[in-house]
Amino acid sequence: MASHHGVAALLITSLLVAVTLADARPPLTMHHNKLGGYAVADTARRQPPELVCTKIYGVQQRHETCFALAQAGELSLEQFFSFNPNINCQKLFIGQWICLSTDFGA
Repeated sequence: MASHHGVAALLITSLLVAVTLADARPPLTMHHNKLGGYAVADTARRQPPELVCTKIYGVQQRHETCFALAQAGELSLEQFFSFNPNINCQKLFIGQWICLSTDFGA
């Protein structure tokens, strides 16, 4: 019975990896020429505008939270997470830089 659990776990993991890789592929665009149509990967994905942080804060206490930092910066949580997209709120550390205000870069 234990081997069935291992096979099921391996199958689920494989499916998750396949779905992740499929989502990561660039979209295909069909180009036509005199020889007929062919598919080419569209590498010109639109990039979001670059954020330039204009106000930063260094975490100073061990138990500071993302919610408290957002409130201190007078930000909604949605704004806070858009300014700090890779933040792990469960693992904030003293000295970690947090962005509290941004300007869109060129």
